[in-house]
Amino acid sequence: MSKKITADGVAAPESFEQAMAELAQLVAQMEAGQLPLDASVAAYARGSELVRYCAAQLEKVEAQVKVLEGDMLKPFAVANGGEGDQ
Repeated sequence: MSKKITADGVAAPESFEQAMAELAQLVAQMEAGQLPLDASVAAYARGSELVRYCAAQLEKVEAQVKVLEGDMLKPFAVANGGEGDQ
């Protein structure tokens, strides 16, 4: 399996889960405050790419669910008859 490469030469995530794990790692590194300025900027840029990737993946899945559910896709409270809204 060949890895996709982004415009900046970094490997694209192989999955949503991998992207989320990498994003969590980047956030932890940045929150620790130990990165030099250049590395912080690079981490921020990579994090932005990962967020866009994850958002796109979620949109794809949402579209698939809408197709599978058809007209049955309703908010939980409506589908559940409004129970538990007390």
